[in-house]
Amino acid sequence: MNPEMPLIIRTVDNAMPAVTTELEWTGQDLLKFMIQEGKFRDANGTVSEARVEAAKAYMKTDWEKLIVERFQIPGFDPEKPFLDDEKPGWREDPEIQNGLANYFSMKGAMEEQMNVFKSGPNDEYTRAENALLMCQRVDLWCAGPKEVERAVVHLYKLGRVLNKREVDYPLFISEFHPGADDIET
Repeated sequence: MNPEMPLIIRTVDNAMPAVTTELEWTGQDLLKFMIQEGKFRDANGTVSEARVEAAKAYMKTDWEKLIVERFQIPGFDPEKPFLDDEKPGWREDPEIQNGLANYFSMKGAMEEQMNVFKSGPNDEYTRAENALLMCQRVDLWCAGPKEVERAVVHLYKLGRVLNKREVDYPLFISEFHPGADDIET
């Protein structure tokens, strides 16, 4: 097993027992999952080529170049919170328009792609996100030893892509014992 990937046994009141992990899915992982599983569907049930192409184009975004272009003007960040309140009319400033032209075009293309692949019927993007999160949990309701073993193997195989993952535990939590008043920590 991978010591970098903790497996957590969930046993609490009002929830089925489960083996879970703390995998950190990215937007790229979600889009790959949706493409592989054919989740981009139109209302008539066919695969939406437009949304698949938008997702593929989004995954090819050069994020490093986007960040470099974002900070082309020293001391100015177009994504700064409340920028419109602090500097009204900054969007019409010719110096900013010229300096951040590449950033605005890249960001506009990225937002358009996001709008296209999130535009599916029946909230398919959110449903796929939830389905991907469910992949990291295996319920053990009425499970025997063989089912538990298969669940752990499933989670191990799922976590192999994250073998170099360093777990980031919060500093303020040492240990959690629900409903155990007599346990000293």
